[in-house]
Amino acid sequence: MNNKEKNKGGEGCVFCKIVSGALPSNKVYEDDIVLAFLDIKPVNMGHTLIIPKKHFESIHDLPEEIGSHVMKIAKKISTALKETGADGTNITINNGKDAGQIIFHFHIHIIPRFTGDNLPLWPVKDSRGEELEKIARKISIAL
Repeated sequence: MNNKEKNKGGEGCVFCKIVSGALPSNKVYEDDIVLAFLDIKPVNMGHTLIIPKKHFESIHDLPEEIGSHVMKIAKKISTALKETGADGTNITINNGKDAGQIIFHFHIHIIPRFTGDNLPLWPVKDSRGEELEKIARKISIAL
């Protein structure tokens, strides 16, 4: 599939169906560029997804101007979640199957966190200075 085909979305894309109104959602925000709605399988109540209305598979396909707008809305929703009772928020993006992406339409999760919810983030791996220097160099070169 080329980028042009990816950007069209597909008949099978559940998020494209939500944008078109073919599937229902509990909207919390909408403008010309993005739609934000509650996740139907929330980590905590208030777990919100933000998607661009146009179909992009992952952050790697997402134009910077749309990404900037999505982050602006993520900040607003994160602030609203804190104002409605959350003690904090996690903002996450899964890019690719191996990173846990299930729906291949770019989306951001805004997860409200509450004191004592005991939700694990990720396992911590011990690393050493030389190892960190090596990976930092590889990333810098790739940029």
